[in-house]
Amino acid sequence: MARGLGTGALALGRYYDGQIVGCPGTIDNDLHGTDYTIGFSTAVNTAVEAIDRIRDTAESHERMFLVEVMGRHSGYIAAFSALASGAEVVAVPETRTDFAKIVHLLKRLKSRGRSSAMIIVAEGDEAGGAVALDAYLKQHDCPFSSRIVILGHLQRGGNPTPEDRWHATMMGAEAVNAINDGATGIMIGTNSDHPCRVPLAEAIDGHRAVPEHLIKMLEQIALD
Repeated sequence: MARGLGTGALALGRYYDGQIVGCPGTIDNDLHGTDYTIGFSTAVNTAVEAIDRIRDTAESHERMFLVEVMGRHSGYIAAFSALASGAEVVAVPETRTDFAKIVHLLKRLKSRGRSSAMIIVAEGDEAGGAVALDAYLKQHDCPFSSRIVILGHLQRGGNPTPEDRWHATMMGAEAVNAINDGATGIMIGTNSDHPCRVPLAEAIDGHRAVPEHLIKMLEQIALD
């Protein structure tokens, strides 16, 4: 169940007398009431595998790559992919992209002897995505030669990770339990690896933003 389907299910409940129980199926991981959504782990894994391969070229050709990942309104894929792949910069919709700060960081990395860098950009970044960010950097004395890779819908397919399979199985089992209990108007989520039941209205209420501490962690790692 993605956000749009959750909204539809909530509206359906006003006219439908039967039970409505959903499971969170969206790679964006942007629903409230659950630690992770089904598909998120697989999307991040796919992105990290691609980024690792691109890193080889970045290092051998002494270049900077801007890798754009999915996430029109959510930066979870970008943030987790950046942390898992050791990227130096991440740009997400939840935070203002500080161009000057990025240029300053890249110059510091270059002065320390770094010959390559990786920037992960969510497609919905408010600054306009990887193409817009690359254009700005080229116009403002970026110390690295750059290339752009847009992963696109590659992240929406492939074999699911064991973590996604485990979450889906656990949520599915709890959904059956909820139906047997007579529950309705809920989404099954996870809380500290335990299934939980979340009202649909709560699950889709507003935007679940990437925690600020994840962004700060990436900044710290980039300069260590």
